[in-house]
Amino acid sequence: MMVALTSCTAIFILLCGFVLASPTATETHPRLFNKIYAFGDSFTDTGNTRSVSGPAGFGHVSNSPYGSTFFHHSTNRYSDGRLVIDFVAQSLSLPFLPPYKYLKGNDSFHGVNFAVAGSTAINHGFFVRNNLSLDITPQSIQTQLLWFNKFLETQGCRGAETKTQCKAAFDDALFWVGEIGVNDYAYAVGSSITDDTIRKLGVASVTGVLQSLLKKGAKYMVVQGLPPSGCLALAMSLAPVTDRDDIGCVRSLNNQTYVHNIALQASLQSLREQFPQAVIIYADYWNAYRMVMKNPSKYGFRERFKACCGVGEPYNFDMFTVCGMPSVSSCKNPPEYINWDGVHLTEAMYKAVHDMFIKGGLTHPALSNLLDMKHH
Repeated sequence: MMVALTSCTAIFILLCGFVLASPTATETHPRLFNKIYAFGDSFTDTGNTRSVSGPAGFGHVSNSPYGSTFFHHSTNRYSDGRLVIDFVAQSLSLPFLPPYKYLKGNDSFHGVNFAVAGSTAINHGFFVRNNLSLDITPQSIQTQLLWFNKFLETQGCRGAETKTQCKAAFDDALFWVGEIGVNDYAYAVGSSITDDTIRKLGVASVTGVLQSLLKKGAKYMVVQGLPPSGCLALAMSLAPVTDRDDIGCVRSLNNQTYVHNIALQASLQSLREQFPQAVIIYADYWNAYRMVMKNPSKYGFRERFKACCGVGEPYNFDMFTVCGMPSVSSCKNPPEYINWDGVHLTEAMYKAVHDMFIKGGLTHPALSNLLDMKHH
């Protein structure tokens, strides 16, 4: 088994070499995937929200300084630059994914991004019934699946009689399911609905969507776990100072996301058994984030908790005066910050997380296995 593993790593290093080499080198080696379909929330959304108010009060994503680091203007990404999904596209030599809501013509040739900020794992109707719907994004991962199905129809993939078009839509496609579920817990704060209920319903909903995609023909899938949401400036500023864990973040919230991730992983294991022909990979956002928090300077970070863009003490975050409002400025050196606006991360942090997924072994099974399979 060891031999197989080492050759796998060798092949993976080679692949990385092709991907990062000059364009001519890339052209002579066929792409590993020729398209990506992405799902998720604001951590993965590349522009589906456009000023539609995202997570409470984040309707300012169309304003500067969003996007200032890489794109030099707002692209309606909740960051100063690229997200994990953007780095994934780049490392596979694919263009950035266009947001589904704003597709033009042949945009979708290399994939589509269905992720939308504020999105929940559980269907929106559940929050409405429990009087928990803040008047924000009504989308859930179920909505994103409906969008994907509509998109398939535009590709001529409707039913059994259009097998070739469907095959074309699924062949060599990577399904990237970004983190989703943090918003569900946030919406239920202060209500009588338990974490336990949110976790069970959330994981069941995501599992149902993954199952549906696998039944349709998805063969390669990466599913991100939740990050330790107790490390975000929003959480830090709201929780009592006594509620802290070993890395200085909010213990109760980090426990919540930890337990959620265990349930999600168990559910992915049962999907692997149901769909042995598919490769289903778990991307460990929780541990990737923790590794950076434990040794920030190793990754070039100086500021673990403060938001780069915001106002207020002690975390440069205030729920009512957020990044993108006229009076709010951003720090001079975003790459030294983990947190961008109190709820979302900087491009530098998204890059660090991406690198750990791709090269750092924080995916189970290893992403290199998937790339190896594709190579043969």
